[in-house]
Amino acid sequence: MERCPWCEGFDLYREYHDTEWGLPLRDDRALFELLILEGAQAGLSWATVLKKRAHYRRVFDGFDPQRIARYDDQKVAALLADPGIIRNRAKVAATIQNARAYLALTAGGQSFSDFLWSFVGGAPLQNARSSLAEVPAKTAQSDAMSKALTRAGFKFVGSTICYAFMQAAGMVNDHLVSCPRYEEVQGRYRE
Repeated sequence: MERCPWCEGFDLYREYHDTEWGLPLRDDRALFELLILEGAQAGLSWATVLKKRAHYRRVFDGFDPQRIARYDDQKVAALLADPGIIRNRAKVAATIQNARAYLALTAGGQSFSDFLWSFVGGAPLQNARSSLAEVPAKTAQSDAMSKALTRAGFKFVGSTICYAFMQAAGMVNDHLVSCPRYEEVQGRYRE
């Protein structure tokens, strides 16, 4: 199997590529989790976050925005002392702020999924890239998503983070055309 070359190196990375990355995601909570983890990754490698993801899920209450929005100083101190996550004060604070922004955004009845998918017209953009060199760091769609999320009060949602998020959530198909997953993810969805 000739996978996208970025995922080679260790089994967990290959498994993520083969079962999750680029498969369209529509579940609100799963999208919230992914956005938080993409922000946590800023300045680091996705491999670092992926190795810590299961622990993140435990200590961040399954990425339940209702619970995260109520975190207090004691919970923040416990998180910053936990070596199982990326102990960056700004990123932990952003997670709490993003939970609050998520709740405010969805309070009017719009789903988080519909809001995010609106930046690609509701359906995955099907790219046809032959090499990693052709994959941009950001696009007009990720610029628009970043601006809208920032206006809504989200943090750690720059355009590059948003594009990585869009790739992982299957809003854009950036598997290389030589990768078996390129055709496999077209038209499929995950919960």
